[in-house]
Amino acid sequence: MPKLNIIILAAGKGTRMKSKKLKVLHPFAGSTIIEHILHTSYRLNPDKIIVVYGHQGEQLKSHLADENIFWVEQANPNGTGHAVQCALPMLDEGAKVLVLVGDAPLINADDLSQLITHTSAVLTAKVSQPYGYGRIIKNQEGTIQSIVEEKDANQTQKQVDEINSGIILTAANNLKKWLAKINTNNAQGELYLTDIIGLADEDGESFKAVKVKDERSINGINDRVQLAKNEAIKQDMLRENLMLQGVTLLDPNSVQIRGFIDCGQDITLDAGVILEGENTIADDVTIGAYSIIKNCTLGKGTRIAPHSMLEDVITKGDCDIGPYARLRPGTVIGEKAKIGNFVETKKTTIGYNSKASHLTYLGDCEIGDNVNIGAGTITCNYDGVNKFKTIIEDDVFIGSDSQLIAPVTIGKGATIGAGSTITKDAESDKLTLSRAKQKTIDGWKKPIKK
Repeated sequence: MPKLNIIILAAGKGTRMKSKKLKVLHPFAGSTIIEHILHTSYRLNPDKIIVVYGHQGEQLKSHLADENIFWVEQANPNGTGHAVQCALPMLDEGAKVLVLVGDAPLINADDLSQLITHTSAVLTAKVSQPYGYGRIIKNQEGTIQSIVEEKDANQTQKQVDEINSGIILTAANNLKKWLAKINTNNAQGELYLTDIIGLADEDGESFKAVKVKDERSINGINDRVQLAKNEAIKQDMLRENLMLQGVTLLDPNSVQIRGFIDCGQDITLDAGVILEGENTIADDVTIGAYSIIKNCTLGKGTRIAPHSMLEDVITKGDCDIGPYARLRPGTVIGEKAKIGNFVETKKTTIGYNSKASHLTYLGDCEIGDNVNIGAGTITCNYDGVNKFKTIIEDDVFIGSDSQLIAPVTIGKGATIGAGSTITKDAESDKLTLSRAKQKTIDGWKKPIKK
């Protein structure tokens, strides 16, 4: 079985994006254009991925520093053929070589899997508006005789509605042989990769045409208008996939998916929900309108009320969150727990059946089971330099408007009186409070508006 090498062409300047940022690094469905292509490439289990870079290449290499990539610079770009020529020294001997374009993030792994079953093949599409694309010119046997670019096509060739995606597959030795013969005798004065198709036909080794299942999958992105249109297509695909897996979207067009989801069944997402990063969502979860869920693991039966924000949160299931709750990284919510409106948590574990129903900040906390935290409670975890931990043991009752000055432990079954500032550990099963003496001022008069 020959090795599979993938070449991704990402050396274009992308001037039509009108941006300081490299085109392939623009955001797309939760990551970047190039990362979607890489993710699709990984699904083919290649032995090697080679990225050809050029303009602003260091920006690209820095962004993808953690990826297992071989880098090749195209210092003086002279067309797609020249880009692949730059990558030739990197190819494994005898490998199959799949050439991908770096600005087509909708490409489907199933189509590519079909493509790589052949010896030499081109991914094509039948379209109603072929203007601007290279045309697939076939012989009577149905193999490809040549690919003619728009600027080089005659009127007859321009009527052909099967177009080149820019994605081809062939053997490394063939690629080296044919690329050595191409020239710049064309309208753009560049070395076209597609010229190897005609050379292959002359050698009796014609390329097969493999049509994509969905013509939209080969869409390229050259400007921000195309970026937005392709983002909308991608969102439609992602939402459809979710619904087919057993997720109800009450207002599908308003839901945004910016990452990857491992989901169960009978999940309900209301209008305006945004799912970012990598989320795992179990059965029977409901997420209320306009909530943002990022990198979370939501246990079975978790209920999230509208306008809540969760990031790097784990819920054990059968719990209630929100509305208007903000759960920050490191939060773990136990079963039967409730985090109510205008409650913020950070690096906090909340045990079984514990509740913080409203207007509370819980940072760097370890909270046990059956704890009730009154409105306005704050864990004061930061002294301006260092963070400290608050431990609240099982069965504790914290009265409203209390401040717990970390590091501090509230013992099992303790009660903290409302309005207290607690600076020392509170004993188990006892009432602890800290208040100034109440007094009434005789002779005081209410100010009069001047």
